[in-house]
Amino acid sequence: MSDFVVKNGLQLGGSVKGNVGTVTLGTGGYNLGIAAYDGVSFSVSSQATIPSDIVFDPSGTKMYILERQNKIIYQYALSTAWDVSTASYGGTSFTISLAGIIYGIAFSPDGTKLFMLDNSFASVRRFSLSSAWNVSTASDDSSSYSVYSQVSGGYAIVLSPDGTKMYVMAGNNSTLYQYTLSTAFDLGGVSYSGKSFNVGTQGNQPFGISFNGDGTKLFTLSNGQDSVFQYSLSTAYDISTASYDSVSFSVTTQETVPIGLAFNSNGSKMYVVGNTNDTVFQYTTGISATLDLSTADAFEITPTVDLPLAFSNPPASGNAQSFSIALTGVDFGSSYDLANASYDSVSFSVAGQETSPTGLFFKPDGTKMYALGLSGDDVNEYNLSPAWDITTASYAQNFSVSTQTGYPQAIFFKSDGTKMYIAAQLPGKVFEYNLSTAWDISTASYLQAYDVTAQVGVSKGLSFKPDGTKMYVLDASYFYVNEYSLSTAWDISSSSYTQNFYVGNQEYDASGIFFKPDGNKMYVVGYQGDDINEYSLSTAWNITTASYVRVFSVSSQDTYPMDLFFKPDGTKMYVIGTGTNSVYQYSTGSVDIATITYPSSTVWSGGTAPASPADGVTDLLTFYTEDGGNTYYSFKAGGALA
Repeated sequence: MSDFVVKNGLQLGGSVKGNVGTVTLGTGGYNLGIAAYDGVSFSVSSQATIPSDIVFDPSGTKMYILERQNKIIYQYALSTAWDVSTASYGGTSFTISLAGIIYGIAFSPDGTKLFMLDNSFASVRRFSLSSAWNVSTASDDSSSYSVYSQVSGGYAIVLSPDGTKMYVMAGNNSTLYQYTLSTAFDLGGVSYSGKSFNVGTQGNQPFGISFNGDGTKLFTLSNGQDSVFQYSLSTAYDISTASYDSVSFSVTTQETVPIGLAFNSNGSKMYVVGNTNDTVFQYTTGISATLDLSTADAFEITPTVDLPLAFSNPPASGNAQSFSIALTGVDFGSSYDLANASYDSVSFSVAGQETSPTGLFFKPDGTKMYALGLSGDDVNEYNLSPAWDITTASYAQNFSVSTQTGYPQAIFFKSDGTKMYIAAQLPGKVFEYNLSTAWDISTASYLQAYDVTAQVGVSKGLSFKPDGTKMYVLDASYFYVNEYSLSTAWDISSSSYTQNFYVGNQEYDASGIFFKPDGNKMYVVGYQGDDINEYSLSTAWNITTASYVRVFSVSSQDTYPMDLFFKPDGTKMYVIGTGTNSVYQYSTGSVDIATITYPSSTVWSGGTAPASPADGVTDLLTFYTEDGGNTYYSFKAGGALA
């Protein structure tokens, strides 16, 4: 796919002063592959004891909860937009005077029309709000449309932003039906389009549905599987073109009877409400890249998925300021793919510090490498410059774990570098350490241990889900990957065993494990075959859904491979072994980069942002603000730059 990357960052004032800033970088929205619970929630139990739907206004400062038992819509105010922890109920509500049970609600984008799905009578009813987004001003339009010919027991309703399409989820057959409105938001001219889409294969009892902003993604919330499922539409808002993305996200840790689903305006946050806890739970499903104009003169970004850009802290109002972004077109394939793996003929020996290495880890930005070993019972830290180039590794310092174990086998760090974890063969425990300075092992201090001997004979490999709510320990004695749930993220004392997965059919001398960041792939390295085994997980982070895919041999480099690690974009793989006491580097494909969007305040010359540059071509985009960043005037300044 041809797309682009932010190349030489951002220039302020027409010159680069050499101060390269750190970009707050995440992924674009509506991405279940990186979804994680925020630890943020809001109870609606004082009002709604059986909530059945959740909706927000476009600003994210108002939230609406439908209570189906008493048929009341409760309106809440959020003091911080899209942060449900700041929600409060002010007494604003609307009691629905309909005979049936109401399962779903939807608003027109301007907040003046309210649509309700009557489950009992299989019909949609419209109400008008005399004051936009104030449900207390709602009144019945006496306008309705029966969906009985298609739907028995409707669970959810949503309308396209232009009001010409309506979608109703049927509970009896887990099928989504699409309707056409001849006049926008007018039920007087509705007709069934003949288009439908069944989601029952992924999850039954789909109570919640939502689209992304441009109608190319569909999300369903399954009450039966306690999960959100993601689909792609090749034609926007045409559900007959939908296909399952093989991406899902479980909410069962928070809610076992989920029933309502919503996203914020850019898809970076997801919200689920259910009947078990009568609580709204908040999740991160993507974040923008923030270029802080007050901190640096230049930024460099390599986005790996759809990415909204945000410009923050511009000069004070009235002071014009300009800057430029260079975008370079690239041609990307696939990453994290052992089918394309090849040795780069690049290696680094750790023998000067460790003659029996067992574990390997990298700082996410690739500027530090950590090697764990048995000869010293310690962690060795190396600096890399440039990042991810192991040939530049230089030894910095070590940290002894000998007080805790004489058999350290695996190492893992919390995503922010403030915690380190060591899995030990003897005793069969996982040890947790605090780092007072992130990624600096000299500041590590032992905190606690978690005993895994009830499940694990010989612990060799260790990994965590990126949000710290799951831990995985590889058992080299019985050839299982064991999964544990952490009720408190990153706190191993809150661990509880959940399930395991047998890898002995592929490797009975397994020594290390690694998970793709989205949890859809697992890799096991071992020295019975001197190879890496790749598995696909049909449900992210659920190892019982793993299936074997392929194998890749590293025997030409090391006959005792012990651990592996991937560069976050999946284009490089690193393997450490005791046969040669070295780290080896492999290429494993390339990255699919998607699109970049700009702040809504951007005014483009010609009316629209320029198309992505062609492969190998660099375009220079120039921006300036006359009002402190409220409006950005932008144009393409050049192309095919050297």
